[in-house]
Amino acid sequence: MKRPLHLWIVGILSVLWNAIGAFDYVATNARLDWYIAALSPEQLDYFDAFPTWLSGAWAIAIWFSVIGALCLLFKSRFAVIAFLVSLIAMCVTTIYNYILSPIKAQDVTGDFAIYFSILIFVLGVAQFVYARAMKRGGYLN
Repeated sequence: MKRPLHLWIVGILSVLWNAIGAFDYVATNARLDWYIAALSPEQLDYFDAFPTWLSGAWAIAIWFSVIGALCLLFKSRFAVIAFLVSLIAMCVTTIYNYILSPIKAQDVTGDFAIYFSILIFVLGVAQFVYARAMKRGGYLN
């Protein structure tokens, strides 16, 4: 079955979007000087206070979204599973960051954190829904 043009477009945009998240994850955790220089001491304290399990959930959310995006480009049905795993991990990190954490995300970045998290979540759901629709349409093997 011939792949529709929009699958290429969405796949490429998805890879680019998720690559930004992957870069942020790597740069933050590797403490790249030029990257973390833009963070306030409060923001650094916020990241330093992450429990290990939360860092793991963040990694799962990021890397499974990258895998899902690549699976879209390679017409793999595993895109659906990868995006679902990413969404579940994203929900875990969001609940911790905004409800359970002693330092709330919005306390160190203001309302920006809330709006950006909403954008990330909406795009994550959109990628999952799109991948599922492509699988149901027979475009993913």
